[in-house]
Amino acid sequence: MTKKAAVQREKIYECEVKRKRVLPGGGYGSFWKTKTVLDALEDGDSEFRCKDCHGKVKLFRRHVAHAAAPHIEHVDRADSEYCPAGMYFRDATDGRAPRLSEAPVL
Repeated sequence: MTKKAAVQREKIYECEVKRKRVLPGGGYGSFWKTKTVLDALEDGDSEFRCKDCHGKVKLFRRHVAHAAAPHIEHVDRADSEYCPAGMYFRDATDGRAPRLSEAPVL
């Protein structure tokens, strides 16, 4: 019997969430606030993006004893390859420079 190699997963525990505030002239304006994923879930936030590259992320909510805490992962591998928080960026040995996502969440 052979063991399969464990799949390496990206786990980012801080993100930006979209918030709204009242503008001085009236109405509402949006802004991004950095939070831990756990705090964002507890606060009921629903729009998330990577705090470093502003790329689209997938949310993993489940928090059980044998699994990772709530976290996010990049949806696009290219974002992970050029984001300081991305596992592909951290594993790269070619001296690449970080950059913002080519398709940022606005």
